[in-house]
Amino acid sequence: MRSKFLFSLLYSILFASVFTACNEKSKSEMDEVHWDRDTCARCVMVVSDRHNTVQVKNPETGKSYMFDDIGCMAIWFEDEKIQWKNNALVWITDLKSGEWIDAKKAYYDTQNITPMSYGYSAHKTKESIKDTQEVLGYDEVLQRILKTAK
Repeated sequence: MRSKFLFSLLYSILFASVFTACNEKSKSEMDEVHWDRDTCARCVMVVSDRHNTVQVKNPETGKSYMFDDIGCMAIWFEDEKIQWKNNALVWITDLKSGEWIDAKKAYYDTQNITPMSYGYSAHKTKESIKDTQEVLGYDEVLQRILKTAK
């Protein structure tokens, strides 16, 4: 009788630990986006534009933050004095496909209609930007946004 109880107890503990482990969110993976319900961490506008949205994750805590425009993210980093901004995991949606891509490796153009009118949109490849447009990297985009925001 006692061995049945111990077996049941061990089985329950094992089942609970496996179930919990499967449900834990990774500190390095994107969180699910709840379109038209999640709000921008800076301007509190509802995130609905599937071609200019940004998600930032603190790699130390695993906490994620949503932004409706890369401009909001850049200013939020500055205003909130985010110490971990250089280590942040940052994803942005590709302007054409809506696919989530690494924002730090993306290519940006400058002449777009974006939710907060900063105008910078991300592209997975440089070739997807028209030859007539200026092509920028992630750091240059952030610098320009902060320069114009002051």
